[in-house]
Amino acid sequence: MRLMIVGHLEGHIAEAGKIALRRGAKVVHCEDTEEALGALRNGKGADLAMVDVKQPIGAFITNLEKERINVPVVACGIGSDATAAVKAIREGAKEYVPLPPDADMIAAVLQAVTEDNGTMIAGAPSMQALLKIVERIAPSDATVLIRGESGTGKEVMSNYIHKTSKRKDGPFIAINCAAIPENLLESELFGHEKGAFTGAAARRIGKFEEAHGGTLLLDEVSEMHPQLQAKFLRAIQEKEITRVGSNENVKVDVRIVATSNRNLEESVQKGEFREDLYFRLNVVALDLPPLRERKEDIVKLAQFFADKFAEDNGVSKKRISDDTAQKLINYPWRGNIRELENTMYRGVLMSVQDEIEPEAVMLQESGFSSGVSANSGAMNAPDPSGVSSYGAQPAPQPTEAAPKAPESPYTEGAVKNPGAVENLVGRTISDVERDMILNTLDHCLGNRTHAAKILGISIRTLRNKLNQYRDEGLDVPEA
Repeated sequence: MRLMIVGHLEGHIAEAGKIALRRGAKVVHCEDTEEALGALRNGKGADLAMVDVKQPIGAFITNLEKERINVPVVACGIGSDATAAVKAIREGAKEYVPLPPDADMIAAVLQAVTEDNGTMIAGAPSMQALLKIVERIAPSDATVLIRGESGTGKEVMSNYIHKTSKRKDGPFIAINCAAIPENLLESELFGHEKGAFTGAAARRIGKFEEAHGGTLLLDEVSEMHPQLQAKFLRAIQEKEITRVGSNENVKVDVRIVATSNRNLEESVQKGEFREDLYFRLNVVALDLPPLRERKEDIVKLAQFFADKFAEDNGVSKKRISDDTAQKLINYPWRGNIRELENTMYRGVLMSVQDEIEPEAVMLQESGFSSGVSANSGAMNAPDPSGVSSYGAQPAPQPTEAAPKAPESPYTEGAVKNPGAVENLVGRTISDVERDMILNTLDHCLGNRTHAAKILGISIRTLRNKLNQYRDEGLDVPEA
């Protein structure tokens, strides 16, 4: 746990730092937000920043977002100044901590940042077998490739490998290759010099240097552009990087863990992923099973999430009823652990009984299924025979010999707008495709990764489409 404390606070800041140190955190102190921003640019990574409310917290958070520095900010101030606390929260701070510091309060803040990545529930035989492999390979520096469907816990497993390795006292740095535009990913990985490109106002240390002595996780590595793959491969082999805009080589000591929810062998065959990079990453391969194949873990995970969200929302913790447990076990969980987590969040909020009852656990209808593979590399034309929700397949038409099935909310028969299908007539496929992409992106609040999964296309295809729409003068929702 790396804590950055920003400000003076009449000596109380030193006491907060001492408490954090006693709790096992590594602490760095900066005089103001400008110094803090410079330290973060230069590789002084932090898992949490505690900032004096007298500092320009809003501007600090805005600068962090502009430079894609992912550090949660907690405001702190002397006494219980409600106005200052509310202002800090509105500007983006996660929490407000009054000073002089309370040891339990500081401990709770530190725990809140670290708890999500520290839990490994793995009672299923398939997971137990994986953990035995992890125990053998974790102490080494071997590169690990973790494969599995979206939402199966690949990042949690990556963090577990780091925490059981000899690098556990070093940083664990994660970067999502699909969430960062191609023209910025190189800078994120390798850093850049001042003036290297438009907007490079100062030198910035990349994730490789920030992870020096620790572990670097490349989430969704399959989405990295082929041209960048060559530079990435060289960095792994030579253990050195070159910042964008520099000719100086910088030695780095990192362990690489990569994840993918796509079939990399197929990507290699299609020329989308370098074969030599694939073999370099695939020293040790771990295949995470989907949640539907881990039935022994479903209830334990559900109870873990229920307890977590009950505590987060200030409500009493409840046991999952036996009927609810059976309902969870029988559900197919297309979204895996991530879907279970969201389901239990709703369940905690909706439950009105002493135990979490089945009615509080709202699941998608069994007929809700994706009509396009999430790994598809191209946009499919809409099916003119019906309108479906989120790519759901229209139900098969009944034959004369078979009784007519009840209408489904995902079939043409249940379309609430009777002119929806007719309104497609006379429009080109490209126009319909454009509207579908932009509307889905708007629905996902600009989240490219989620939109691509709903649409059944790769993140690279989605980016290319959005670049095309921008060139055509269209308004594209920001990420």
